[in-house]
Amino acid sequence: MVGIVVVSHSAKIAEGICELAGQMAAPGQKLVAAGGMTDGSIGTDAFRIQAAIEEANTGDGVLVLVDLGSAVLSAELALEMLSEELKDQVKIADAPILEGAVAATVEASVGQPLAAVLTTAEGARDLRKR
Repeated sequence: MVGIVVVSHSAKIAEGICELAGQMAAPGQKLVAAGGMTDGSIGTDAFRIQAAIEEANTGDGVLVLVDLGSAVLSAELALEMLSEELKDQVKIADAPILEGAVAATVEASVGQPLAAVLTTAEGARDLRKR
């Protein structure tokens, strides 16, 4: 299964999104929160994101969802720190973090490949609330 990493400036937000998305996932789905700084403050940490990507990796790829612009920069830096082999198996989604994470988790947990999980996450931009 494709692993999912949720990157937020807030550890609580990342953990909450993973908790919600995990309720809809099949058993065994890798869903890892990478929120906040190591001291508990608000921010993003490329080393924490790198570790989350490595933890989420099952060999089928990893999709990373981020909350704000600087989280993208930290995620991109984390990708640069990965091995070449793993780097090629990781994508950062241009998707709303909550809706994208839920949709991607469901798609990943039914065994879809990384490209399909990415497309589903990014398609969450078009979900209407009313």
